[in-house]
Amino acid sequence: MEAIVYGEFGGHEVLRHESAVAVPEPGAGEVRVKVAAVGVNPVDWKRRYGWVEEFYPTTFPAVPGLEFAGTVDALGEGVTGVRVGDEVFGWTKTGAYAEYALAGTIAPKPAALSWEQAASIPVAGETARRVLDLLDVAAGETLLLHGAAGAVGAVAAQLAVAAGVTVIGTASERNHAFLRGLGVTPVTYGEGLADRVREAAPQGVDAVFDAAGHDTLPVSVELLGGKKSRIVTIAAPDAHEHGIVFSGVTVEETVARRLLTELAALVADGRLRLDLAETFPLKEAARAQELSESGHVRGKLVILL
Repeated sequence: MEAIVYGEFGGHEVLRHESAVAVPEPGAGEVRVKVAAVGVNPVDWKRRYGWVEEFYPTTFPAVPGLEFAGTVDALGEGVTGVRVGDEVFGWTKTGAYAEYALAGTIAPKPAALSWEQAASIPVAGETARRVLDLLDVAAGETLLLHGAAGAVGAVAAQLAVAAGVTVIGTASERNHAFLRGLGVTPVTYGEGLADRVREAAPQGVDAVFDAAGHDTLPVSVELLGGKKSRIVTIAAPDAHEHGIVFSGVTVEETVARRLLTELAALVADGRLRLDLAETFPLKEAARAQELSESGHVRGKLVILL
């Protein structure tokens, strides 16, 4: 099969497009899928650099990609509740930048969702929901959301606003109109951020969700008056140096399947908006990761097979 493979840590140049990679065979209790679409995430290139080995230990040669949408192709012994030909989406065990992959946690893909939409849900949706739960943010509170226009940030913003939370979102000025459309009060990041947040939220900030990771933690601590217990980052590798919680992807199968189903329903009926930034063929996966790494993407990058 075709797949993107890398055999060492490094920049996007270590990614190789290969056409003779062995197709994975499902073992007992496993499902194989024919991949139709792959969501590109910052964790893909962070893994490629070797920066998140604590959470995602790498065995070379490695195939990137956590999330996918596709069609069930083969079933291992003892699999129930899913049939060959079912359209599903979720996480993979073997890497999603490939024609075929062994599925991890999956849920049925609603017919109303495109492959691109379905592949955009798992990582952003699970991450947004997990961090909001960790922060225990509630109606009437104010959330500062760094990186609000990114894939994770936009989902988190919508879920928080729907729950009655006031959201102040940092983003470049070109994304402010987009954020206002989501019910977010936008502020420009960079020097003077603390003053701009205080002006936008004179009532103060109750919690901080950092999905950006660009020197955001010191100002976040300042805005919370030194209180660190209600700051969570998914992007700052130096979180521990600041005494801040870093939260990586944690997928518990039963809970995750239910969450995927709920999020897909929200997208299908228009209550959750997913913006597609750009699509790429598999051969251009390195370019997709390079664009993701630039940090200037609004919406989701998706690889189509």
